[in-house]
Amino acid sequence: MRHSPAAYRVMRRALARRARAGISVPFAVRVEGRLAGQVTVDNVVRGALRSGWLGYWVDREVAGRGMASLAVALVCDHAFTEMGLHRLQADIRPENGPSQRLVERLGFTREGLLRRYLDIDGEWRDHLAYALLAEDLPGGALARWREHAGR
Repeated sequence: MRHSPAAYRVMRRALARRARAGISVPFAVRVEGRLAGQVTVDNVVRGALRSGWLGYWVDREVAGRGMASLAVALVCDHAFTEMGLHRLQADIRPENGPSQRLVERLGFTREGLLRRYLDIDGEWRDHLAYALLAEDLPGGALARWREHAGR
């Protein structure tokens, strides 16, 4: 039932509640008029920390076309400007090489290993912690994306 339409509706309502509370900012990735992914700044903390967790996914049909990295770059710039955040953290499973390469190309720094960090499919999974600070990219993440788009 985890991937059922009913489960999706429940998840969507919870995400909308979090967005109204200001602790989550979700963005849809649309390609050729259809939903092809999502980028979310979640667990937003204000005050002295001014931080959020970055999460994203993209449909397999558009993977490898630069859509995810462009969307993540745009959201990073939004987080550092409009949202006023100072730090974004992206936690990625060690076996997810494409996702690691995506954040590394955008200037994220690997900060460490989070052992047995999240319960995924009934197992505690390790994650690599990556972070990007507002001052890491003076020209912004989109400018960094443009530098690497041709590679």
